Amino acid sequence: MSSIEADTVLYSILALVIIENAVEIYISLRQVKVYRNALKVPEELTSHMTEETFHKARRYGLDQETFGIFKAVLMDVLLLCLELNIGLIAVIWKMSVNVLNKLEWDASNEILVSCVFVVISNVFSTFKSLPFKIYKIFVLEETHGFNKQTAGFFAWDQVKGFLITQVLMIPITAALIFIVQIGGDNFFVWLWLFTGTVSLLLLTIYPIFIAPLFDTYTPLEQGPLRQSIEDLAASLKFPLTKLFVVDGSKRSSHSNAYFYGLWNSKRIVLYDTLLLNKGKPDASELSDDEKGKGCTNEEVLAVLGHELGHWKLGHVTKNIIIMQVHLFLMFLVFGYLFTYAPFYVAMGFEPGTRPILVGLMVVFTYVLAPYNAIINFAMTILSRLFEYQADEFAFKLGFAEQLGRALIKLNLDNLGFPVYDWLYSTWNHSHPTLLQRLNRLQELKESKKLN
Repeated sequence: MSSIEADTVLYSILALVIIENAVEIYISLRQVKVYRNALKVPEELTSHMTEETFHKARRYGLDQETFGIFKAVLMDVLLLCLELNIGLIAVIWKMSVNVLNKLEWDASNEILVSCVFVVISNVFSTFKSLPFKIYKIFVLEETHGFNKQTAGFFAWDQVKGFLITQVLMIPITAALIFIVQIGGDNFFVWLWLFTGTVSLLLLTIYPIFIAPLFDTYTPLEQGPLRQSIEDLAASLKFPLTKLFVVDGSKRSSHSNAYFYGLWNSKRIVLYDTLLLNKGKPDASELSDDEKGKGCTNEEVLAVLGHELGHWKLGHVTKNIIIMQVHLFLMFLVFGYLFTYAPFYVAMGFEPGTRPILVGLMVVFTYVLAPYNAIINFAMTILSRLFEYQADEFAFKLGFAEQLGRALIKLNLDNLGFPVYDWLYSTWNHSHPTLLQRLNRLQELKESKKLN
């Protein structure tokens, strides 16, 4: 193997990183231009959105996008290219070997080295990204009235997140290396079966055991809303077993609702910020900016009608199948390419050193980057199609007016800007824009009248 091959690999990766981010930044700059030039409330929203709220949303969107561009230039272009040039991955690998030597453990055991490598890499990544997290939460989100976290709450959140990540990643990493080592020529099949199983397991245990470590989940109290949700679930044969409200307001004033669970045990979670006045009967407990926010019971039910539409139409199952096929193809490519020596020399390793974990990182992150970009775009398009279908499902349940009002309220409460550059929206949005969804609901109404 010549150094020319390794240099070619390195420069190709650097070029790919720069081109990919340049495209993303160009698309973001198009939206920045929209934020600066769109100064009037769209006609469809003039009766719902005040000029003041419109410009608050515009400034919020502009600040978010500007921050995103700055972060991309610094983190994803300059720092990443510097890390690749100095062979940071190889440096961390050597540090991992040294740690094992100091502990008098077997430094020739690739599984042990890989586990230490994961921990050191995660420490480095955590500190690298920390200033951006702090700025986003305590400056950007704080400025626009969304942050509810204290410094202590944020710090404890980061510590818990880091520790739980290590607890999960270390055994998974060890298992991945072990499977490649003993799996034979078709190890990628066993690797795929293992990761598929782990993914389903995490989908099951995360909401039950891990999420409660970060937020408090309380059963939705008995009353008209709970009864309406249970009746809706029963009418659709949705196997609802638990119904929770999560105190998302201690973290942020953004709102959400989702369901989780496999097979015949489903649970629905509502953010307290989704509920009108956070679900409190006495609004005097709330601050002035919290009063009047959230959706009425009928609007919450419409939102859940949409969410249950995803379940009834099989969207979750379809996404899982697609992602498993995608993962299988990625492991198949990895199986054929990970022994290619120039990959490792390009990352700063001595000839003959080819850590499996590093090969996995190079193939998944860089070699398959163009393929991943195409798949992500295709999944974005599919996601928007699923959203339209779920909206239509809620429409057929009789929630047309309520869903429209809920979409507008959630957009206003979250300071969503209603105007987007067509390319930016097409490339980035997993959901249709507010105006697109309202227009689609209107089309459904007119179609129903004609029939």
